[in-house]
Amino acid sequence: MLAAETGPDLAALPDRRAGNALFSGFMPHTNDLPSQYEPSSVEGPAYARWLAEGLFTARANRSSRSGGSRPPYVIVMPPPNVTAVLHVGHGLNNTVQDVVIRWRRMCGDEALWLPGTDHAGIATQNVVEKLVLKEGKTRHDLGRAAFVRRTEQFVAETGGVILEQLRAIGASADWSRTAYTLSPGLSRAVREAFVRLFERGLIYRGHRVIHWCPRCLTSLSDEEAEHHESDGKLYHIAYPITSVNARDEARQIVVATTRPETMLADVAVAVNPGDERYAELVGRTVRLPLANVEIPIIADEYSDPAFGTGAVKITPAHDANDFDVAQRHQLAMPVVIDEAGVVREVLDAGGRVPDSLRGLDRMEARERIVALLKEGGFLVKVAPHRHSIRRCYRCDTVVEPRLSEQWFVRMKPLAEPALRAVRDGTIRILPERWEAVYINWLEGIRDWNISRQLWWGHRIPVWYCDGCGRVSASREDLERCPSCSGPVRQDEDVLDTWFSSGLWPFSTLGWPEDTEDLRAFYPTDTLITAPEILFFWVARMIMTGYAFLGEPPFRTVYLHGTVRDTNHLKMSKSLGNGIDPLDVVRAYGADALRYTVIAGMGLGADTILDPNDLERSFAPGRNFVTKLWNIGRFLLTNVGSDPVPALDDIAPQRLTRADRWVLGRLNDAIAACDQALGPARPTGATWTDSQRFAGLRLNEYIEAARGFTWNELADWYLESVKARLAVPGDDREVARAVLVHAFDQVLRLLQPIVPFVTDALWQRLPRDEGSALAVAAWPTVRAIGGEDAEFGLVIDAVNAIRRLRADYSITPGKTVGAVLVPSGASRDVLATEAALIGRLARAEVTVTSAAPSGDAAHAVLGDGTQVVLPLAGMVDLEKECARLRTELASLEKQLAALRARLGNEAFVSRARPDVVEAERQKETEWASRRELLAARVRGLCGD
Repeated sequence: MLAAETGPDLAALPDRRAGNALFSGFMPHTNDLPSQYEPSSVEGPAYARWLAEGLFTARANRSSRSGGSRPPYVIVMPPPNVTAVLHVGHGLNNTVQDVVIRWRRMCGDEALWLPGTDHAGIATQNVVEKLVLKEGKTRHDLGRAAFVRRTEQFVAETGGVILEQLRAIGASADWSRTAYTLSPGLSRAVREAFVRLFERGLIYRGHRVIHWCPRCLTSLSDEEAEHHESDGKLYHIAYPITSVNARDEARQIVVATTRPETMLADVAVAVNPGDERYAELVGRTVRLPLANVEIPIIADEYSDPAFGTGAVKITPAHDANDFDVAQRHQLAMPVVIDEAGVVREVLDAGGRVPDSLRGLDRMEARERIVALLKEGGFLVKVAPHRHSIRRCYRCDTVVEPRLSEQWFVRMKPLAEPALRAVRDGTIRILPERWEAVYINWLEGIRDWNISRQLWWGHRIPVWYCDGCGRVSASREDLERCPSCSGPVRQDEDVLDTWFSSGLWPFSTLGWPEDTEDLRAFYPTDTLITAPEILFFWVARMIMTGYAFLGEPPFRTVYLHGTVRDTNHLKMSKSLGNGIDPLDVVRAYGADALRYTVIAGMGLGADTILDPNDLERSFAPGRNFVTKLWNIGRFLLTNVGSDPVPALDDIAPQRLTRADRWVLGRLNDAIAACDQALGPARPTGATWTDSQRFAGLRLNEYIEAARGFTWNELADWYLESVKARLAVPGDDREVARAVLVHAFDQVLRLLQPIVPFVTDALWQRLPRDEGSALAVAAWPTVRAIGGEDAEFGLVIDAVNAIRRLRADYSITPGKTVGAVLVPSGASRDVLATEAALIGRLARAEVTVTSAAPSGDAAHAVLGDGTQVVLPLAGMVDLEKECARLRTELASLEKQLAALRARLGNEAFVSRARPDVVEAERQKETEWASRRELLAARVRGLCGD
């Protein structure tokens, strides 16, 4: 489906824009960098080069499970629908996966990110049916074989577009292994799984009430029929009690229901056996209004005396709970609503549906039935009622409970090992809160309805013999009955799409064959997806992993947050609040998109973006990339293009304090990144308590790398070595070696997040260490000779001088005199580094044992060193004192008013608590500021 040798061509993708120059050519290996980073000239050529070099292709023979030297690390991509196009949710999900797989690839693992698509039974069939409808036809007009061919043609023409689009955001998947749930190999796995479960008695055909979508015309599983809170009505209806003789007074029993349209199929009224109000009525009968059918009053624990009237109508063909009641009491099960949601006498319902109701849609019938009940005096009252209704997860249609014969999977035996795996720590779920949700669902799991009344999908591999009655599940198509050799017919239904995707971690690796890939890469490691498919997909993969291979399919489940708009609504195309990631790529580049969605996402936290303001939403990523480019351009310009010695070749004693300091801070950054990302896998059979909920804090990882790059490498070290880089000699080479090493390590740390800009800069570093950053070694903490903390005193001194300059409004470009009075232990450091401190603080620095007299600004460092800034000639003392006194007086006036307000009991008792707390916080801040101003006035003005 994808050509592995080409890069992403945005111009060929849907919604292409004119003037796109994303792939105008890769920049040459030169230090003459453009003043501005242009992603349009970098990303396409870079991606094409990565593919051409096979950087993302995993090799089974390199896996330690197949005799190789590398531990495998595998992520299977949640397969998007074959008809899907990229949206911002895909962008977030796949960026998270890409960050993790790139990290492990650099760590030396044999990293496999396995991509693919899902045939998406309901969704794809709906799309094609709409296309056929535009021709004035239905799928039934075409016939099954022709409709399937039409769908296959549609998928062949449009399927896989989303995978091409994922390349545009830098997805480093192994495209050579692209899978598809309806491919021959994966279809064989589906049949094998079905037959094995059938042979083990875990698949059966049953007559039960299932969830039915009247629009999609198919059954749904419990998970596909999603709960939605809704404002409805509770209808109280009087059912006349049948008289036993002429003298029996007229009586009635009132039932409460939210769905009066189903009453035509009522077969009983149930009361709780412990409800004394109705004890004498059990065994009597009532006359069903409108249908004029006599039905019994029965006693059953299902009836809740506290709900409604305590009496409940029993409609077994249209309610799952009523179905259970009917089975206990051997009641009939008439059906009065058909597959399209139309009221009619469908099955065993002769004479139950009045002529005026036949052919009405169920919702229209509801209103008509209520009107008829009112006319007949049966409607007692109608009350507002907030309740949960089920809707189809695909089309949002209200689901109809419907009696039907379907294929089911017995889930409890499959759920037991899946439950145990999470409880004992074999599998961990992040964030931690989802573990309890998972356990609760599996503990109460119901059998899974896997039949779908569709034509697109894996047809159920079951054949029926009408001659001898045999039902055969077969791995191969059958033409004759295995028992009597008579003709057979295959089941018309297809399997739930989730049945095939539930096999994804191993069917994609060649199961049921014992393939090299299966041996090398199963079990996989981390499953990264959204929490809404924890039950649809994740839990079922865990169950099938144990059922067919006896092992968990992965060791970590990471459930990331959702992309929402500024009103905290989930972004979606239907709501009109979505963002097209390709629009972002065209405008700001893939790296800007990637950085933004990850940096704003805590563990499991939602990402908030404004679909109406892409500029503001993606400014963090764009600014990050621009800043990194500018740092790299400045650094490379100063370092030059001559080869740089390796840091390992630099003797520790040749390193300056600044060198040791920046290498020490780099070690801290590497350690912080490692802690935020890892552990990648458990050290033993199960996750330890300390490992179980650690790692995958991607926003913390980004911040650790960004903080070092911005705040320490660029702001301090790069500034500190400018003078050394300008003077040829041994010290210049040391500075160049340290600077290039530090920036090289920074680019490695940042590559998983922003692979394009880091690669473009890394290619230009004046050293020869491979050609591909994507497979360069992940940074490791290294030993540093000597003390690496002394440079911190230099930074403190510079910051103190800068603060004093700002406090006294000294012109930024003006050189000032500064006196440092060191504590005993700091004298050598400050004396040696005085010139550097002066250059960074724009000051003439003197290190002395006593502070000078006269008007001066003062600060004290953490080690006791005094920083003195003589102010004579620097500021107009009289004018500055007047300004400070005015500012102090104004602040004191405001502080007094604030304190008066907080002292007013009426305000404190009537205002909202959060308002009062905010005012108290303000009082604390203003009081602190007042003390600082007063001290400054005393020191400068003598007041």
